[in-house]
Amino acid sequence: QVHLVESGGGLVQTGGSLRLSCAASGHAFADYYLAWFRQAPGKERDFVASISGSGASTNHATSVAGRFTISRDNAKNTVYLQMNSLKPEDTAVYYCAATTGGRINLPQSYYYWGQGTQVIVSS
Repeated sequence: QVHLVESGGGLVQTGGSLRLSCAASGHAFADYYLAWFRQAPGKERDFVASISGSGASTNHATSVAGRFTISRDNAKNTVYLQMNSLKPEDTAVYYCAATTGGRINLPQSYYYWGQGTQVIVSS
């Protein structure tokens, strides 16, 4: 069992930066693949980025590649999403999620989810 709690969302202007954090409780944190997804009002939940248990392998959606970076600190049981050069279209609720396998870019592959943190990018 893994409990996930996101933080770090807020209101930022276009071109600004935010760093999201997701703290996990439970054991064997390093056994889990972690990911960030986002969901804008009226839209589906979209893959943003994922990271392997060791942190050696990462994937980023095309829409955020070069602007967002996922990382993790297994000693702190925390995964991060550094978001730079933010755009209004990045506005969404951001969720972190954990899984031990499956298609890492699909939300149905993930067993555990946080409650989400709101990011609003003003133009």
